[in-house]
Amino acid sequence: MAEIRPLHALSYDLTVAGALELLVAPPYDVIDAQQRTALAAHSPYNVVALDLPEAAGSDDPYEAAGALMTNWLQQGILVHDDEGALWAHTQDYVGPDGVKRTRRGFFCAVRIEEYGPGRVRPHERTHPGPKEDRLRLTRATRTNVSPIFSLYSDPNQAVWAALAPSTAQPPWGEAVDAEGTVHRIWRVPDPDVLRIAQEITAASELLIADGHHRYETAQAYAAEVDSTGAGDGSDAHHFVLMCLVALEDPGLTIFPTHRLVAGVDDARHAALWETLERDFVIEEVTIEQLAPESASGLAGASPTLQLGFIDARERRPLRLTLKDQAIADAALPTHSDAYRRLDTGVLEAILLKGPLGLTDDDISHLHNFGYARRPTDALAALDAGTFDLAFIMRPTPVEQVKEVAAAGENMPPKSTYFFPKLLTGLLLNPLY
Repeated sequence: MAEIRPLHALSYDLTVAGALELLVAPPYDVIDAQQRTALAAHSPYNVVALDLPEAAGSDDPYEAAGALMTNWLQQGILVHDDEGALWAHTQDYVGPDGVKRTRRGFFCAVRIEEYGPGRVRPHERTHPGPKEDRLRLTRATRTNVSPIFSLYSDPNQAVWAALAPSTAQPPWGEAVDAEGTVHRIWRVPDPDVLRIAQEITAASELLIADGHHRYETAQAYAAEVDSTGAGDGSDAHHFVLMCLVALEDPGLTIFPTHRLVAGVDDARHAALWETLERDFVIEEVTIEQLAPESASGLAGASPTLQLGFIDARERRPLRLTLKDQAIADAALPTHSDAYRRLDTGVLEAILLKGPLGLTDDDISHLHNFGYARRPTDALAALDAGTFDLAFIMRPTPVEQVKEVAAAGENMPPKSTYFFPKLLTGLLLNPLY
């Protein structure tokens, strides 16, 4: 079962640090050098200075982050909540589909568990590089700087019903991000609300939606501290900062991440087209029809793989539909039925690792491989000559994410694009 407890958060003292909007940042893994500079220019206390630390000359950036954390605590920029609370959180956003929605969740501390049934499950493969970076930052700051975004089941929305009265009051903090999403949080110390949240989440698995590297970092850090003989299972380092959102929340949406391939020589190009003509129904469509319709329903009831496709050599927008599910079954014989109906998994097995010759290492390290959030971004990459092929994906249904995870399998990277992202800096979680 999942175990949650109140968050003894570090939060900005807004009377000292300034407006929350100037202090928060997107997740570290979507910030480039130019964005980091812009965020740091908003305020000397912007959280990016902790989350993506820099140091002068040969100084260690992680040590610089640790020193900065100490400095901010001494100055009262960050303050510690000794009593603890849950924090209600809403995000008013317009998705890539142009629809306005509100996603609702809450911040808490969650006991770190090994992955497994009834506890915490991942849903995507992870890579070692980001985990080492995050572990060094955690050692230096002894803090979860960024939250993990996870899902739990609450069909009756009982937790949000308990939290909702607190959100009738003005929020503790509010920030609008660069994409126009309005983030609001409310501190909720009510023990009755906590009891309801603990009862509901105790009966649910937690499925990590975003933040796998951060969770695995938390596991590693807890093991390191334990190896020194420090503390016991109730200590802060055995818990991690999470924002939990109900799988049934009407504001929860998943959007696709499209696939791009480069380095397609004549031999691979010929092999690709041989496979496409053998295994797929190929239809010419308009650019406006390039993005396929969303798959709906449970994974077991989803139609076979369907995707948009453009070959930079021919520039014809095409719709590809797998002729028979048996083709995917044969290509993924050791995988579960849920995985064999997963668009990103089937594409990877039949085309990316087949005639295009990509390996797991190529995909992990973006060697002749890349991603695009929107079809227009994918087309721009072809126009620029950066990539040769674009595969335009459908969103992965939430139920399919659950089924693949329940089968004990991890999806290919970026099989899901949960929008919007959580901000870093709304709340931090000290591990001491």
